[in-house]
Amino acid sequence: MREIDVDTKHKLVNTGIVVGVIILAFGIIQFQSKYFAQPDEEVVKCIGEKAVLYVQEGCSHCRTQELKFGKSKEFLNIVDCFYEVDKCQEISATPTWIINGEIYAGVFSVEELKNMTGCESSVKVEVEE
Repeated sequence: MREIDVDTKHKLVNTGIVVGVIILAFGIIQFQSKYFAQPDEEVVKCIGEKAVLYVQEGCSHCRTQELKFGKSKEFLNIVDCFYEVDKCQEISATPTWIINGEIYAGVFSVEELKNMTGCESSVKVEVEE
């Protein structure tokens, strides 16, 4: 069996570390772009016009739902059932969406809500062939 000298071992270790850091950095960037990308403001405004989101202070799932909209959350029609109990008589769990008179309990992606409300992005994406 052939032995590897110390300099070669150090080069291999250093190369492995650099490759590992690059892979880790790429993974972090992919994670952030998937989970922290800001949704299209026009789509969020449309969702806010066509749907009501019922939340409750202290509800971790409600916080998760709101985070999916980032800064565009301000365009949503949100009712906090902790403070507005009278508006939440038909709400049994939070978060809950009411869209076209239908009740949907749970956390939904912006894409799911876009489909549920019929809201489409006004931004056209051109695909090169």
